[in-house]
Amino acid sequence: MKIIAVTGSSGFIGKHLVNTLKNNNVNVIELDIDKGFNLLKEENLQHVPKFDVIVHLAAKSFVPLSIKNPGEFYYHNFTLTLNVLELARKNNAKVILFSSYLYGKPDYLPIDEKHPLKPHNPYGHSKLICEKLCEGYNKDFNVPIIIFRPFNVFGPGQNKDFLVPSIIEQLKTGEITLKDPRPKRDFIYVDDVVKAILLAIAYEKSNYEIFNLGYGKSNSVVDVVNMICELSVIKPRISFTNEIRQGEVLDTVADTSKIYSMLKWKPEIDLQKGIKMILKYS
Repeated sequence: MKIIAVTGSSGFIGKHLVNTLKNNNVNVIELDIDKGFNLLKEENLQHVPKFDVIVHLAAKSFVPLSIKNPGEFYYHNFTLTLNVLELARKNNAKVILFSSYLYGKPDYLPIDEKHPLKPHNPYGHSKLICEKLCEGYNKDFNVPIIIFRPFNVFGPGQNKDFLVPSIIEQLKTGEITLKDPRPKRDFIYVDDVVKAILLAIAYEKSNYEIFNLGYGKSNSVVDVVNMICELSVIKPRISFTNEIRQGEVLDTVADTSKIYSMLKWKPEIDLQKGIKMILKYS
């Protein structure tokens, strides 16, 4: 049985992953600041027990904050990833890195992993740097790497700053105010993401791969709010400020044929089903 280390184990995806691993009696090492372990401090690395795979989820990730505090995002995300790679190198272990959507305004849809990389905010640029670090450790030290580029993950327990939980939280007040109604996003449910991680942990056929994680369909902000309202007994007032974010990407759709071909993964929970499951938890 493999020993799995998880950074960011107290975060949104981390909690879902750790619960699934523990329910399957997997030995999990939780490396999280909320668990008393600061991965930014190099002196703490020597206290990490031996592991076979490290799933690197810890990161600063809220895009608007990355624009306000870019230096903090670059330092935090770079240093965490560097320390994870050092741990993996010393343990002869595999790294599963959670990157981000890095394709900017797409040249074509759906977007495959060969699409040009055009990150359009400090968070995205910091993640591209992390990918390059992984590429270096793979080439120089043969550290096995799987990189996931998730599109828009959603599910129970997500931070209320993100779109779906923000709408559900506002719904309770009877009034929903949003900015730009136009942007379309590819929403992937957190349980499907966890299944992809489990398949990546077991995958041994190559030692460096990059995979998109998405559903393969996009829904606009208007679609999302209407879907949530239709599934709720509350009928709120809905308004839009029509504030347009600088450099806004209006549509994203993931091409997931590579991960299906290599890991036999495909998403099972669409946006509507996922929202129903979240509302059940709310």
